[in-house]
Amino acid sequence: MNASSKARPATQESPRSGSAEQRLKELGIKLPAPPEPFGTYVEAVQTGNLLFLSGMLPTEGHVAKFMGRIGAELDVEAGRKAAHLAALNVLAVARQYLGSLDKVTRTVRLGVSVATLGDVRDHPKVADAASELLQDVFGRDKSPCRLVYGVASLPLGTPVELEVIFEVESA
Repeated sequence: MNASSKARPATQESPRSGSAEQRLKELGIKLPAPPEPFGTYVEAVQTGNLLFLSGMLPTEGHVAKFMGRIGAELDVEAGRKAAHLAALNVLAVARQYLGSLDKVTRTVRLGVSVATLGDVRDHPKVADAASELLQDVFGRDKSPCRLVYGVASLPLGTPVELEVIFEVESA
């Protein structure tokens, strides 16, 4: 077998096979317990075949694991880690609501709020950490449209908040 015909390991550029739940196992990802709301709202609402997830923060339990603004208290790499954790919480809430991530047929929209100083320009780099995790789990062909914007502050003083809309199998 020559080098060009060898099977390639799954990367961002290679196609994904199997289910989202299987990919989580292959990637060695164990989802955290779904976060509890920090106010009077629910974490997920389904209407028709769309599942809307409320603002997901980089929390574990009921505690913010990252606090501060990118360009002030935190650097871009810390922001990426916060976005990754918030995306894990997205997956945990979706699984809790749906029973299985295999019911997700596509990620429709990913909204990423990034708390920054006014002169920070690396919002997309922070948001990419959430996008990359969703691509790893659901595949590139199910990538969402994305909105990324900077804000002065976010709930609990966190640097990132995600809002996600999934298309799901019809009931």
